[in-house]
Amino acid sequence: MAKAKKTSSGKWRTLVFDYVDEKGKRHYKSFTANTKKESEYLATEYQMNKNDCKEDKGNCTVGQIISEYIDSKRTTLSPTTISGYECSYRNHYKAILDSPINVLTSNILQRWIGDLNQRLSPKTVLNTYGLFHSAIDYADIPFNFKVKLPQKKKDVDIYIPTDSDVKKLIQYFKDQDNKDMLVAVYLAAYGTLRRSEVCGATADDVHGNKLTVNKALVDAHDKGLILKATKNTSSTRVIELPQFVIDELPKSGKLVHIVPRTLTRNFASAVKHLKLPHFRFHDLRHYSASIMHAIGVPDVYIMERGGWSSDKTLKAIYRNSLTDYQRKYTDMTNDYFSKL
Repeated sequence: MAKAKKTSSGKWRTLVFDYVDEKGKRHYKSFTANTKKESEYLATEYQMNKNDCKEDKGNCTVGQIISEYIDSKRTTLSPTTISGYECSYRNHYKAILDSPINVLTSNILQRWIGDLNQRLSPKTVLNTYGLFHSAIDYADIPFNFKVKLPQKKKDVDIYIPTDSDVKKLIQYFKDQDNKDMLVAVYLAAYGTLRRSEVCGATADDVHGNKLTVNKALVDAHDKGLILKATKNTSSTRVIELPQFVIDELPKSGKLVHIVPRTLTRNFASAVKHLKLPHFRFHDLRHYSASIMHAIGVPDVYIMERGGWSSDKTLKAIYRNSLTDYQRKYTDMTNDYFSKL
């Protein structure tokens, strides 16, 4: 049995071996209490429950099942996704974390969901429950629960920047002599790159007028900044850029020398300073897709250039098409009918 040790705060802590990750690092569970006996009791209880869990998954707690599921996905899902799972595990499962699966009922889960719904958005509640459902499915435990989930709110129409908005941003960053942000706007608006892709790209990825997009710099929260593969296989792509964009790119090193969080902050500050309608850096990708759609570029090429794996996002973008082009095509339509 693991022995408790007294900490500098005067409390007692017992460490219990939990698992070895894919890098060979050993992980432990910590049980801290006011007395040595209580700390060791909690540790022993955990070990016994863990052994019961190995023999029968139904004896596992919700926490054990979800932890096992998250650990199984560390090498296949992105660090950002894993970090999101861990955040959800820490913040949204406290009410059922220690409940064995075989004593859970639909009523218990419904009360838990109701509580989450009081303080979280419908989308977050759905994602939180989705993690629970995936973990149960991964553990191959029969899913016999019936609950009512909140209805997802209809997406609010997003504002897509216009040609004028993009020109103002470009001129602003030129006037500020902010080469990093100028290049970032060029790559997003004219090359469809995501923020993480912009921050991960290097001069070695540029060959002639073509940029190979094959990595992304993401903030994995507790693990810091991580350079990883692109969002999905469709996101790994080669983009031919206009010559004026190529001319602005550095000849060595990173294409922009700022991290994603700084890029977002600088961009939001510029939009506010220029008194433009509110939109995000990511919406420059939507601008690029809308322009291509407006000038008649086939969807299959737009998806390939932007690294979209399906046309779902494109359809959402088209529903919020550029105001400039809405006016243009409305006038063309009315003019045609007027001449009949």
